[in-house]
Amino acid sequence: NEIKEVVELPLLKPHLFKKVGIEPPKGVLLYGEPGTGKTLLAKAVAASTKSTFIEVVASELVQKFIGEGAKLVKEIFDFARKKAPAIIFIDELDALASKRMEIGTSGEREVNRTFMQLLAELDGFKPLDNVKIIGATNRKDILDPAVIRPGRLERLINIQLPDKLARKEILKIHSSRMTIKG
Repeated sequence: NEIKEVVELPLLKPHLFKKVGIEPPKGVLLYGEPGTGKTLLAKAVAASTKSTFIEVVASELVQKFIGEGAKLVKEIFDFARKKAPAIIFIDELDALASKRMEIGTSGEREVNRTFMQLLAELDGFKPLDNVKIIGATNRKDILDPAVIRPGRLERLINIQLPDKLARKEILKIHSSRMTIKG
């Protein structure tokens, strides 16, 4: 329901937000243990909104050449605007957006440059319009507060492991075409 409110509704019915006079959220952060379905959930939202799904693994944005990571971030956002409605899914966000420490090595400086470009795109002079951001992490505790402050990935949704009843329903779905004796 929270994802519908933050991502689906603004993409499918933007006029509702204009009518009320509020800016819809730019994005959401899905966090929780590995294997809880964060990526699957992001793909499902893209399918239900008929949006272009752009999947990025944050660690792949960090390049060894100065400025390359920041350039990649800019190109991804430009591409998403061209293909809107679009959802940019940034997996393993903590690889790029962990709490900043004293900048030492050139590699750490490059990660910081790339992260700053991501923040600039989220804040940006160019509006995101029909582009929504879904970040995912297993380590919310190490994220830089700058990425989850209001106006960025401000809605945080904890995706937990399914309970016993939900597991039973998942098993039914995946075994529906199987002959099971029990």
